Amino acid sequence: MISNREDIQKNRLPKKPLDAFDRKILGKLVGNARQTYAEIGSEVGLSAPAVHERVKRMTASGIIKGTNADIDAMAVGKPFLAFVHVDASGWGKSERMMRLRDFPEVEELHSVTGDTCVILKVRTANADAMENFLAQVYALPGVRATRSYVVLTTYLDRPVQAEVTEEWPDVPMPKE
Repeated sequence: MISNREDIQKNRLPKKPLDAFDRKILGKLVGNARQTYAEIGSEVGLSAPAVHERVKRMTASGIIKGTNADIDAMAVGKPFLAFVHVDASGWGKSERMMRLRDFPEVEELHSVTGDTCVILKVRTANADAMENFLAQVYALPGVRATRSYVVLTTYLDRPVQAEVTEEWPDVPMPKE
């Protein structure tokens, strides 16, 4: 098991707490990162220079990590999506396990608690390609088993949202 953790995403709080304007700006950027600062400012109630300064601060502090293109999986020939749970001896995080990041089919790799060690989000061209990927996983020392959950329909797929639920309902959402 490797102990070098600098490349692992940490759960950390930002240095300066986000205020309501920051969260509104982030929400607008998530919706359309190509908007001008003037367009965002008019929607959130700030001037373009104020929006620019806040975006610069949030970028410098690591809150905004980058701007990404949202690619259509079908258009690039990867319509087959699965979540793969990997059971491994020990913690499961090894240098070889981390090399799975080198496959462009791996979109996410998470160390988790519960009845599995690692969860992968994997997108391939078809079931055959998924089977070839799983063969690579099984070739890793310490892997005992995998459980794959093939996605039939995606109802929600979105990036991290800046908004925070301030008050949760007292009772569960009503049945229809």
